[in-house]
Amino acid sequence: MRYSKLFAPTLKEPPKDAVLKSHQFLVQAGYIQQIGSGVYSFLPLAQRVLKKILNVIDEVMQAHGAQSCLFNFVTPATLWQESGRFGKYGKELLAFKDRKDNDFVLGPTHEEVAVEIAKAHIKSYKQLPLHLYQIHTKFRDEIRPRFGLMRAREFIMKDGYSFHIDSADLDREFLNMQAAYNEIFECLGLKVRAVEADSGAIGGSKSREFVLLAPCGEDTLVACASCAYVANVEVAKRAKRAEPDNVPQAAFAKFPTPNTPNIEAVSAYLKVEPFFILKAVVKKVLLENNESQLAVFFVRGDDSLEETKALNACKSQVPALSLEDIEGAELKKYGLFAGYIGPYGLKHLVPNALVFFDTDLSEADSLVCGANEEGAHFVGVDLSSFSGLDYKDIATAKAGQACAECGGVLEHHKSIEVGHIFKLGDKYSKSLGAQFLDQEGRACCFEMGCYGIGVSRLLAAILEQNADERGCVWSETTAPFKVVLVVANTKDNALNALGEELYTALLDANVEVLLDDRAERFGAKMADFELIGCSYALIVGNKAKEGVFELVKRQGLSKLEMTKQEVLDFFKGA
Repeated sequence: MRYSKLFAPTLKEPPKDAVLKSHQFLVQAGYIQQIGSGVYSFLPLAQRVLKKILNVIDEVMQAHGAQSCLFNFVTPATLWQESGRFGKYGKELLAFKDRKDNDFVLGPTHEEVAVEIAKAHIKSYKQLPLHLYQIHTKFRDEIRPRFGLMRAREFIMKDGYSFHIDSADLDREFLNMQAAYNEIFECLGLKVRAVEADSGAIGGSKSREFVLLAPCGEDTLVACASCAYVANVEVAKRAKRAEPDNVPQAAFAKFPTPNTPNIEAVSAYLKVEPFFILKAVVKKVLLENNESQLAVFFVRGDDSLEETKALNACKSQVPALSLEDIEGAELKKYGLFAGYIGPYGLKHLVPNALVFFDTDLSEADSLVCGANEEGAHFVGVDLSSFSGLDYKDIATAKAGQACAECGGVLEHHKSIEVGHIFKLGDKYSKSLGAQFLDQEGRACCFEMGCYGIGVSRLLAAILEQNADERGCVWSETTAPFKVVLVVANTKDNALNALGEELYTALLDANVEVLLDDRAERFGAKMADFELIGCSYALIVGNKAKEGVFELVKRQGLSKLEMTKQEVLDFFKGA
């Protein structure tokens, strides 16, 4: 490819609204063009990178026994209604009607479609296991699309679905896919960790995320400094907290606490550490039937409620969709006062409220809690005197707390999710009536797994991990061209001839080479090389007349001088 013919509309400055370096460089280097909110077109450079990523994924997935398909983008809503997800998925699901008034959705994921295909064609255990995957466009109507390809509304995903006769075979495939994903990310040059995670809207019994550490990450990873424990903060566990030495000594009593509407004020007024104060966090639980219910979560005063854990606690009792904050004025309608809410008499005030206590509070005593009247708290509270309390892990595992596995110190790291694998069990096959006959001739529902990679997000992830202040730095397997051939002075006919000669030799050697034949300054050409991020720049300068060329590696910008034959040998072996 000649640079003079390449459509790569580079910009002098990055877009002003771009925060992440991946977003800045992908736009500035002419890889992508924003067409609408969270919607991007891939230009030729991005398409070259994308194809390389797809080739790696296809090669590894098929080597691990999966078969490539291409499912529909538009899905009849009836399938989502049968699975129960049409009302559960939330506003990110884009639904619409066709001219015949039939309901459809733009698929953000394709569990229902995969099950429908298996239901139609898999009749016997002899046809199992089966793993189908696709690489296709998806759409999620994100409320706040941002960060370029990192959180777009339209995106490309690799999603796979496996079908099994039993949970043991599903376990085998889960491990098979974990190995496959590690291989894919290693081939792409990404340093990724597999961590325990929440299954979210996909559901299922177990899931693992594949994440890379990056300061810009939207997710928080909790890792032990002493052992291998690592998990997304949404599911991360911690050891039971050690009790401070200065335990408050008080008999059970109601105590006036005027003007103490928060933990800090109560702590200062009663001279009690926040550890011994019950913090009540009240949320409105939105249910599948479009109704709502109140939920009260109790954690220690110096703890924080982890909302995904809290939502999962609610799901154990009711068909909960999401949690919403509730204002103080609305609380008063229930007879509750912000800052003074406690477990005593709570069920009398709000009989149908869901009430949960963090597991760290199990059997806790010497506590302070709200008295459910403004300006008053109970002291000397002993939770072991209560019966029927619902303890759930609902607090955030914070940095500095103890690891539940080894007692080591937990640390927080920002991370970017690039892949996720799930054990679905029979969640979808049962709801959609997808069955096969086992060895005994009995009708059984498929055990299923699903496996996703955010393909378009990978372009951004690679740059977040590798790019420097000058521009894109791609891994060797993903760079749009292996080498850009830079003729230092295009007005010098001898250098042009040498450049053309070397260009032809590299093409003949099947090297992906970009000849920068533009009538631009040498500095401008090198700046574009650094911005676009081809793996190498081969400079045809004055020394080329003596048979010496300079090779610059984009990662680190190290330089070597080589003869023509050494150049050809280098790229043949690369």
